[in-house]
Amino acid sequence: MLPAGFVQNHLRTIAAQEGASGETPPRPQAGARGRDSDLLDAYSRAVIDVVEVLSPAVLGLSVTLDSGQRATGSGFLISPDGLAITNSHVAGGSRRVTAETDEGDRLDAAVVGDDPATDLALLRLQANDLPYAQLGDSDALRVGQLVIAMGSPLGLQSTVSTGVVSALRRTMRGRDGRLIENVIQHAAPINPGNSGGPLVDSRGRVVGVNTAIIAMAQGLGFAVPSSTVDWVVGEILTHGRVRRRQLGIVATAVRLPRKLVGQLDLLASEAVEVIDVAAGGMADRAGMRAGDIIVSLDDRVVTSVDDLHRLLAIMPASHEFELQIVRGSVTRMITIGA
Repeated sequence: MLPAGFVQNHLRTIAAQEGASGETPPRPQAGARGRDSDLLDAYSRAVIDVVEVLSPAVLGLSVTLDSGQRATGSGFLISPDGLAITNSHVAGGSRRVTAETDEGDRLDAAVVGDDPATDLALLRLQANDLPYAQLGDSDALRVGQLVIAMGSPLGLQSTVSTGVVSALRRTMRGRDGRLIENVIQHAAPINPGNSGGPLVDSRGRVVGVNTAIIAMAQGLGFAVPSSTVDWVVGEILTHGRVRRRQLGIVATAVRLPRKLVGQLDLLASEAVEVIDVAAGGMADRAGMRAGDIIVSLDDRVVTSVDDLHRLLAIMPASHEFELQIVRGSVTRMITIGA
């Protein structure tokens, strides 16, 4: 596996060698093409070494859905006992999943857990002592950093493409309507079938799971960060599912009258109105009613249902929190228990 910062260190070494004499570098001669070739070779070696290490852990997936339809996708192993990651939209609701390795072996796989809210699914292959990939630190990514996408686009096994991190902390909507947070935007070309494959850094560590492309756009790919993968896998293996706080309400975004905003000294003119309260749910037990308007959660402003989902998603299951609501023409605090 490559040492951290291999390409960057190689470039700095060459720059130091060229400037060691203290003289102004000569104008480019024929030999400059050789130095450019060396830099290209360093980039190539970085990619080649990562691919050689990671390819045995990357899977092509053939999926038969409950509807009888068939689909293909990608995935990758994260443990020697057969645990593997793919997208929820690839394997969720599947009747049968077959994984094909880089060497052409075909193995049955079972869906251990499915989380449409993050578009992630956890599989287990019926095998042991398998090669696997390590999860990296997606929080340490920087815009412009080299990334490598691996997978089986259009059923073409073991396909590799490279690019850079284009942007960080994007949001995109999952199949269940929730927003997926901290999505990585990158420029490594991906196509249908890349879904579920790993996005890898120059150290050969998985920093994301490729999840989407935008039709009719060029150079726009998105990946769920490895930090989210780590959390989802932990939840599924420990609890059998990803636990999220559920208030038990039906709600919609509303705009508040300007007079009411000024009268109550509210921080925003948008809020979330409760349309219905499920009997026996958290909100019902706390005394919330239809018609209540939620303006904040633990002192953080709520202006949309997405805000409410986002704040609840990061709220520990054991944490008691407060909702500030408007009821009639006054504000109240409602405590939601653990």
